[in-house]
Amino acid sequence: MDEAAVQLLCPECAKHWQSAPRDLPASDAVFHCPNCHASYRLTEFMRTDRDLTMLRQFE
Repeated sequence: MDEAAVQLLCPECAKHWQSAPRDLPASDAVFHCPNCHASYRLTEFMRTDRDLTMLRQFE
């Protein structure tokens, strides 16, 4: 079985990466970009609505 992954995109530095939803905090938690350390709610890093929906399914 393939593991789910969500696409993330930093609103400041435009770094793009993916992560398993189980490895991320709650969608309303403050998250820090691993590249530039910008801080936003995790929902701001979701690349698409599908990624946000998938993240919320795992909460």
